Amino acid sequence: MQEASQEESPDQALQGLSFPDLGKQERWLERESAHVAPGATDEAAFGRRVFTSGNGSTLTDMDGGTYVDLAAGALTQSLGHAHPETVEALSAQAQRLWNVHDSAFPERAELCELLARLLPSELDTYAFFSTGAEAVEAALRLVQRTAPPERNRIGALRHGFHGKTMGARMLVHWDVGTQSFAGNSVLGYAPHCYRCPLELEHPSCELRCASLVRRHIAEKPNVSALVFEPVQGAAGVITPPPGYWETVARACRDNGVLLVADEVLTGGGRTGSFLASEEVGVRPDLVVMAKGTANGFPFSVLAGPRELMHHPAASEPGAYASTYGGNPLGVAAATATLGVVEREALAARAKELGAVVGERLTRMRDRFPSVGDVRGLGLLHGVEFVRGHASREPAPETAREVYRAALDLGVRTALGGHVIRLSPPLNIDEGTLDSALDSLERALERVEGA
Repeated sequence: MQEASQEESPDQALQGLSFPDLGKQERWLERESAHVAPGATDEAAFGRRVFTSGNGSTLTDMDGGTYVDLAAGALTQSLGHAHPETVEALSAQAQRLWNVHDSAFPERAELCELLARLLPSELDTYAFFSTGAEAVEAALRLVQRTAPPERNRIGALRHGFHGKTMGARMLVHWDVGTQSFAGNSVLGYAPHCYRCPLELEHPSCELRCASLVRRHIAEKPNVSALVFEPVQGAAGVITPPPGYWETVARACRDNGVLLVADEVLTGGGRTGSFLASEEVGVRPDLVVMAKGTANGFPFSVLAGPRELMHHPAASEPGAYASTYGGNPLGVAAATATLGVVEREALAARAKELGAVVGERLTRMRDRFPSVGDVRGLGLLHGVEFVRGHASREPAPETAREVYRAALDLGVRTALGGHVIRLSPPLNIDEGTLDSALDSLERALERVEGA
């Protein structure tokens, strides 16, 4: 999450706060602080937990405390922690073959065939990497190498987040650690209805934000592609209203602008379809997936049509090569993970459980003045905290208190700035999910004194 950098860093905000005695966890944190670089995420800095094991939807800390992990790692554990099929696949592969650079091995063809079944039929060619940012960079290289010379600009949406490498940062000019160089990108408006940058209201706005993306990006003759998150994750789970993406996608298609979907967070079934793009009505030309694709093992995919991925300008020797990209261990983890997603129809399950989560969170919003907005798709939801429904002023301190109270009650969420994200494993037991939401509501009661 990036809002924290706009207010105060976790290290600054921790000054003056006291934490309950967590036994040897605090001693261990002090021990490692002599060597570990600062700059941890909000959830690590304010959580002050040392986790030692995970099983399914549950985590255990060094003092024996247990937590339902509604953050699914870093939105990575699609199947929960230590899923037996992923563990078995990794263990078996570790005894056979680890790294042969980008040479072929039998399991890679099996993963390609599985992806071909799960992805839209036109996305039939794949390149494998280790991280989401690495795959985003590969997508940018592909676009730049194949675009006509006059199309030398790339579109992106304000408040999108595509990684911390230079090319990914330059897309939206995020300040990640240091000031980013101004990129060669053209920025459009994301569909943030709760905090509309145009100060309009939906639906009377008639999707003015989409109209401006059409005008400023899709209809510009010098723009080659629009790189976008179907649901903006780091910005706080910004979920589009109906019609936004249909309008933008149609304009891009009509004007020859490629649609590059960053599905690092959402790809793999989390939003109710295998791709969030499908859920919001977009047929992308390129897709990037990572995080949950291999159940937390470092692995990412760039998927596209054969005619684009095989373009002579983009397929010279080494074009898609990476030292650890597509290594046999990652391929094994991804094949096992996506095999379970397919066999157990977990995308459909995410849609079903997501409706339950959305209903519970909406009731909390109606009950608690500090909950300004709730939004999401499938098993990806954001809860935005404010100092009052009328003012909508962001309240990061309230988000921290709720996050800590929920931890103390045995529920781990994903904290960032004034938003808490919920992204439980896709196969979480419904009873466990319901109990965890009860605990989250009790955490809100504690913080608000209700």
